[in-house]
Amino acid sequence: MSTISFDNTEIAFASKSDADLNRSYMLFTMVSRTSWVKIGKGLTNVALGLHLPISGIIKATIFKQFCGGENIEDCAKAIKALGDYRIGTILDYSVEGKEAEEEFDKTAKETLDTVKRAANDINIPFCVFKVTGLARFSLLEKVTAAGPLTAAEESEWAKVKNRVHLICKHAAEAGVPIFMDAEESWIQGAIDNLANEMMQQFNTKKAIVYNTVQLYRKDRLNFIKIAHGLAKQHQYHLGLKLVRGAYMEKERDRAALMSYPDPIQNSKQDSDSDYNLALDYCIENINDIAICAGTHNEKSSLHLVHLMEKNSIPSHDKRIYFSQLLGMSDHISYNLAQKGYNVAKYVPYGPVRDVLPYLIRRAEENTSVKGQTGRELSLIIKEKQRRKKTY
Repeated sequence: MSTISFDNTEIAFASKSDADLNRSYMLFTMVSRTSWVKIGKGLTNVALGLHLPISGIIKATIFKQFCGGENIEDCAKAIKALGDYRIGTILDYSVEGKEAEEEFDKTAKETLDTVKRAANDINIPFCVFKVTGLARFSLLEKVTAAGPLTAAEESEWAKVKNRVHLICKHAAEAGVPIFMDAEESWIQGAIDNLANEMMQQFNTKKAIVYNTVQLYRKDRLNFIKIAHGLAKQHQYHLGLKLVRGAYMEKERDRAALMSYPDPIQNSKQDSDSDYNLALDYCIENINDIAICAGTHNEKSSLHLVHLMEKNSIPSHDKRIYFSQLLGMSDHISYNLAQKGYNVAKYVPYGPVRDVLPYLIRRAEENTSVKGQTGRELSLIIKEKQRRKKTY
């Protein structure tokens, strides 16, 4: 039985100075109060709209907690700091909401730059991209619905596929595995098809391209089994990043508005159950499937540890990674890494103004995930008290 404890705050916060810990305490205290998050979101948007000089405040607080920097070079300090504790970095260009072709080309180039930066760097085991950073949302929606495309849309879609192919090709040539992030259910079909095409082409020897599966959807456990069957049929390795999901309220609202069945699990317990069953299935088929368990859930993390022990899989097996977001769940990341497990942090980066939607979503998610913020706060308080006794 594993001796890992996620309550060991000395290990969890070993990399944090007292000032870092105090900043985290302040931020998690603020985001624990829903009203503060809503007010802060509104005031921030107004201030930025009026071009008030608040970027410095954001950069010194929430940006510093959850982001690595404004560009790849800025992230060097975070990459090294994580690497010193055997934790890898996943560079995530977190600029959202762009709709112009030149912006999509810019995002593609930025993603290629992350692949170049990751090549031959043991501290950057993966890269990642969002297809919505390379394509219009409405185009992905239309492709997913399998409706006819106009000639202009066909041309536009061909450009999207070329961008995705170029990124995956460079990742394969560099030997850097790359994640395709999951998005809303009504555009996910197009992304799944792209992921399958890229895996069939580039995953013949090992998993290079990984699709992302959101287990808060009722249909995703079965989707994994279908994807596995497809991989076996076409003789390629299936790469999967397993997450619970990030768009629950939006998914439920759209289903209610458009009168179709809610795609989201009926309860958190159902999501947790399917997530752990997905881990079971992947470990049972580990010779065909490589996984990254993207989770802030302690029970699921321990479940995967126990599955690895039960199946005599070494902690350092590169087919299995754990992942959390920078600035969150350090008690999971650092304690797993200390025991020799493969761990990587998502490290978002980009200009402060452009990554603000990401930062606001992080704050909103922390208020909506039951117990998450309270757990973070309690561990920070515990470590502050431990340090006070040892000084």
